[in-house]
Amino acid sequence: MVSATSHTSSAIKSPVKKSNGGKYPGQEAIKTKGWLRANKWLLLRRLSQMSILSLFIAGPMFGVWIVKGNMSSSLTLGVLPLSDPFVFLQTLFAGHLAEATAISGALIVLVFYFLVGGRVYCSWVCPINIVTDAADWVRRKFKIKSSLTFSRMGRYGLLASTFIIASVTGVLAWELINPVTMIQRELVYGMGVSWLLVVAIFVLDAFISRRAWCGHLCPMGAFYSLIGKYSLIKTNAVNRKSCDDCMDCFAICPEPQVIKPALKGSENSSPVIVSGNCTNCGRCIDVCAKDVFETSHRFVKT
Repeated sequence: MVSATSHTSSAIKSPVKKSNGGKYPGQEAIKTKGWLRANKWLLLRRLSQMSILSLFIAGPMFGVWIVKGNMSSSLTLGVLPLSDPFVFLQTLFAGHLAEATAISGALIVLVFYFLVGGRVYCSWVCPINIVTDAADWVRRKFKIKSSLTFSRMGRYGLLASTFIIASVTGVLAWELINPVTMIQRELVYGMGVSWLLVVAIFVLDAFISRRAWCGHLCPMGAFYSLIGKYSLIKTNAVNRKSCDDCMDCFAICPEPQVIKPALKGSENSSPVIVSGNCTNCGRCIDVCAKDVFETSHRFVKT
């Protein structure tokens, strides 16, 4: 599960260093497109993450109950039930009967992520993404190097363990330590020891292993990647012939291994990034000065 080699190949490392001189990816895009366009998707993601989090804490903190509940299970405007399908499955494995609202809520969320991309949850909803993005920025800013990496398959092992533990113990053990649940609770009730877990994730990603949490360990990301594998909305390297090999997209992507088949495939291969591990975060679109990428659908032809 753990190796002493970097997960980014030397073929990717060398062009990044050569092309941008160690600067943060997207500098050329800023010169070409302007700062706003070169950060459009990032700004939209931050707006989405903060807006969703605000809806959940507005009730307990200010008495504005647009959404009741939490990110695991909620009721919007007293009408729309939403349930996290990952939590729902843990409940079933734990041997608990689900209410009709929980079933319908899980189906609604499942269909939504099946359409837009499972790991859209990771990049557009999950507040921990802000923490891991900040850690990655620190790594680049201070040129922190580390050789420790974790197998990307490890998250699937952890995913399986959440169901096994729930089945054996009858307890949703993951939800006791789920940093998403914990950070929402801490924002409402004040800072506590749960923030230590958030700090630990930041330290892990910033100083020990790049993108370790979201890219290698988080079982929620693993679960949503299984949904995203078959989703409709995909990122498309539609103008891949214009690529100048600056490698900024590889450098900024939290899952860089998903880009190569679409960007560097044969002329007859699909330009669509089909991997379920793509988070549809849009950062490859932002940082590309040549506008190689766009958001489209999985049925784009060559």
